[in-house]
Amino acid sequence: MTMSAGWYLRRLSRMGPQEVAGRVGDTVRRRRWRSARPGCPSVPDARFTAILPAGTIAAVPSDAAKRLVAEADRLMDGHAEFFGVVRDDMVDPDWWCDPKTGRRAPSGYAFDVPYRNEDTVGDIKQIWEPSRHQYLTQLAAAYAITGNERYAERVAEHLRSWWAANPPLRGVHWISGIELGIRLLSWVWIRRLLDGWPGAADLFEGNPVALNQIWNHQRWLAAFPSRGSSANNHIIAEAAGQFAAACAFDWFPSSARWRADALRSLERHLRGNTFLSGLNRELASEYHGLVLELGLAAVAEADAADVPVPATVRLVLLRMTDALAAVVDNRLRPPRQGDADDGHGLVVDGAGTDRWASLLATGDAVFGRLDWWPAVTGTDVRTPLLAALIKPYAKSGTGPAVSRPAARPDHFADAGLTILRGPEEIWCRCDGGPHGFLSIAAHAHADALSVEVRHDGVDVLADPGTYCYHGQPEWRQYFRSTLGHNTLQLDGADQSVSGGPFLWTRHAKTRVLVAETSDASDGGTARWCAEHDGYQDSVHRRRVELTAESQELRVVDEVSGPRRAVQLAFHLGPEITADLVGDRAVLTWTRDGEGRSAELDLPGELSWRAHRGETDPPLGWYSAGFGRKEPATTLVGTGFTDGTEGFTTVLRFRG
Repeated sequence: MTMSAGWYLRRLSRMGPQEVAGRVGDTVRRRRWRSARPGCPSVPDARFTAILPAGTIAAVPSDAAKRLVAEADRLMDGHAEFFGVVRDDMVDPDWWCDPKTGRRAPSGYAFDVPYRNEDTVGDIKQIWEPSRHQYLTQLAAAYAITGNERYAERVAEHLRSWWAANPPLRGVHWISGIELGIRLLSWVWIRRLLDGWPGAADLFEGNPVALNQIWNHQRWLAAFPSRGSSANNHIIAEAAGQFAAACAFDWFPSSARWRADALRSLERHLRGNTFLSGLNRELASEYHGLVLELGLAAVAEADAADVPVPATVRLVLLRMTDALAAVVDNRLRPPRQGDADDGHGLVVDGAGTDRWASLLATGDAVFGRLDWWPAVTGTDVRTPLLAALIKPYAKSGTGPAVSRPAARPDHFADAGLTILRGPEEIWCRCDGGPHGFLSIAAHAHADALSVEVRHDGVDVLADPGTYCYHGQPEWRQYFRSTLGHNTLQLDGADQSVSGGPFLWTRHAKTRVLVAETSDASDGGTARWCAEHDGYQDSVHRRRVELTAESQELRVVDEVSGPRRAVQLAFHLGPEITADLVGDRAVLTWTRDGEGRSAELDLPGELSWRAHRGETDPPLGWYSAGFGRKEPATTLVGTGFTDGTEGFTTVLRFRG
């Protein structure tokens, strides 16, 4: 996907004067750096002191350790999977090759590489992901747990290979700041986890090549921060990685300045990226998880190095953790909302470890769980490692005690997110929030007033997900479109106007009118109502009621304004089988070996059709993770608005 001149003009129109000036300065600096590449200053007395406290590894639960070692052994055999693509070449990887397309990225000055052009470079996410070196943190953690030096030796081989193949400012791995920031964080943890290995010092502080790489990564991040309309989760990753490296690898003349600047940026942008309620402003659950992981990792480095952290940093992370505990369903799954690219801040666990349970376990260790938090039964490696470094909140000395929710919040007014909960583990998310974050709303979907319904953790009315970012524009468009969500579309148009990938030029404005979230499981009825102005001359209003006694969810859509063509979509989860006859669908699925069912009564004013796995155009798909998709049933009703009666849909779960 190559961006057109029109895309760049639209992108420029979303920038303020300060951002434009900063980007002009970046362009000048890139040209100057092409020929002026200073070397790393001499650091003859470098020592690594940010080690884990004694007894930390012994605190790792045995089953979590077993999962990690199994993953490490798979990696040692050369097997890995990135975004749905299986790789068997990880014994000696080609750092510039995309296994999905077979293309190899061109070499040369980093800022000349057309990384958005898949025809030239390949799928850039496939190339970048292994070079975050998070699979190496897994191998390093396996060494720390087992003492088996073959894991450490493989880590050393791959780092030396990567450093040799990717000298500073050469090639695709020196283009994006988020990649550099996460890679630095991985290197900090690799050095920490390899501390008992005799070759650790020679690999890092005793290695001029490593020192040059670490210095140049930090120099790059100090020079080219994400700016203005791009200051979303990327700037958090850049600041967290820069701060972590400047704490743990504090060997350079600029380390103190880099550390102070990165901490200021981290504090500012953590606040800016987070609603007061604790939800991430991008309204994308995966990025909520990424930012929380990055923030916790940064605080771990600060406490390990005894660097004071502003109270607001811990407060934001506390609020984010409480918010996560509040929005998950009974299986600890958060909403599927907005973009998701499976990005992680720190990876030291094996396959099968629950990311969200891990974050809540860490939150319990650092902040203390509240009585209403869901129970966490799973185990992980990361929690005891972070908890060994991070001072417990009550003992951090960062300010007075903070008022935390006495009961589970269900309505987040600033984020426009409302959870309705009912009997039999019915969970319903209603979307009445802002379109996205900052002027471009890069990771937003056109999903105003959409609903997402689960029964005992199973997606019944599903958010289809994301699937891809680059290279497949028709799929990118589908998964973030209005038709790609459980909401109503008028005249075949999206509610918000896209200017291209990661760019929205007009944002639908939504307001919540009613949010009565009394728990329907107590026998009452929970109600929600909101409207948006995304369609010119028309307003779409939706009312949702969840009634306990009948286990019934009622959705009423009303459209004011002139007569218009309408499409009302309901996307079913991949586990759901639908038998559609006229305007009624019988839904069936299995959970824990037990058959479940529900009836979906659809508006009779519309003509209904089931779609599944269609490609021209795409319709009827579900993406469980980045780079993966599978057919799923989508029910679409077509017709016209008449400006009077609304369209009523009733989902009734059978007892």
